[in-house]
Amino acid sequence: MWRHIASNALTFMLLAMFLLGGVILWGKAQYVRTGPLAEAICVEVPRGSSFDRVSKNLVEQGAVSSGPILRIGADYSAKTDDLKFGSYLVEPGASMEEIVDVLTRGGASTCGTEVVYRIGVNRVSVQVRELDPATSKFVERAEFDQTAEEIPEVYTEVKAKPDTRFRVAVAEGVTSWQVTEGLRSMDVLEGEVPEVPAEGSLAPDSYEVRPGDDRAALLAQMEAAQEVLVAAAWEGRDEGLPVTTPEELLILASIIEKETGVPEERRQVASVFVNRLNQGMRLQTDPTVIYGITKGEGVLGRGLRQSELRKATPWNTYVIQGLPPTPIANPGRASLEAAARPDNTDFVFFVADGSGGHAFATTLEEHNRNVAEWRKIEAQQPAQQPAQDN
Repeated sequence: MWRHIASNALTFMLLAMFLLGGVILWGKAQYVRTGPLAEAICVEVPRGSSFDRVSKNLVEQGAVSSGPILRIGADYSAKTDDLKFGSYLVEPGASMEEIVDVLTRGGASTCGTEVVYRIGVNRVSVQVRELDPATSKFVERAEFDQTAEEIPEVYTEVKAKPDTRFRVAVAEGVTSWQVTEGLRSMDVLEGEVPEVPAEGSLAPDSYEVRPGDDRAALLAQMEAAQEVLVAAAWEGRDEGLPVTTPEELLILASIIEKETGVPEERRQVASVFVNRLNQGMRLQTDPTVIYGITKGEGVLGRGLRQSELRKATPWNTYVIQGLPPTPIANPGRASLEAAARPDNTDFVFFVADGSGGHAFATTLEEHNRNVAEWRKIEAQQPAQQPAQDN
C-alpha cells in the first residue's frame, strides 16, 4: 500500500512539475511576445512608484495583457528595484520585456513635456512642448521671450513637475556674450559666470539640463564639445590651406557661419575666402565689420554705413589683410568642416541672390552683373536693409 501511495505521489509531483514548467514557458512567451498596444502611449512613472502600481496603469491603458506576468518578469530579470521615475514613450506592439527595459534603463524621459530655452542670434526664447505619442512629434503649448514680463501659466506649471525635461539649444552663429547672457536669464539654472568665454569656444548644440544645474559647468561642457569639433576638423583638413593653426581654422569657420545660412553653400563660401587668402586679397566680409562695432554684444540692427566699412578696427576685413585676430561667433560643425575642406573653385566674389543664397563669380565683371541683379531685387524690397557685396 505504501508503495502504491509513494507511486501516486511521485506521479502527482511529476505532473505538477510538468504543469508548472508549462505555466512558466507560457508566461515567458507572454512576456516576450508582441504586446496588444495599437498606438504609442506616454507612460508616467511618479517618483516613489512601484511596479505594482505601474503594471496596473499599463493594463488600464491596454499596453500589457497581464500585470502579474509583467511584475514576475521584472523580478526574474532583477529589474524590480530599477524603476526610474519620469515619462516614457511606449511604442505600439511593445512586449512586456521591452516595456520593462524602457522603464528601468535610466536616462532622460522620452516623452511628456519638455521646456527648450533657445539662444538665437536675435533673441532668447522659451518653448514649452509636449510629445504626441501617436505621431512622435512635439506639439507646442507655449512660446515666449525669455525677457517677457508676463510668463505663460503653463510654463510655471510644467517647470514644477518632476518629470519635465529641460534643454538649452544654442544656435549656430551666436556669440559667446549672447550665450552667456542667455544662460544668465534662465531661472532654471544657478551659479555665477565670472567671465564670458573666448569667442568661438562654445559648440552650438542642444544640451540637456536639470533644475539647479550650474551655468559655469554648462559653459565648460560647451567648451569641451567645441574643442573636440575643432580638433576633428583640423585633423581632417585639406592640404595646402592658407590657415596654419586650429585657431585660424576656427576664425575662418566663424566667418563662414555668419556669411551664409544655406547649408549647401558653406563649402562654396569657404572656397571664396580660401581663394582670396591665397591670392593676397582682403576678405571684405561685412560680418567682421559688424563684430568690430558690437564686439559680439548684441545685434547691430541696421545696415552698415560707408564710414563703418572704411573705419579701421582689428576685425574690419575691408581694411586689414588676412584673418581677423579672433573668431566673430561660435561656428557649428558644418562650418568647421567647410573651412577644413572647402570646395575646389575659382570663385573670389559672392553677393546675395534674393533667394536666401548667393551668386558666386570668378571675375569682377561677372560679380558686378550679379550685384546689379541683386540691386534690382533689393529695389523691390524697400523695407529691407541693403546687403553689402563681397
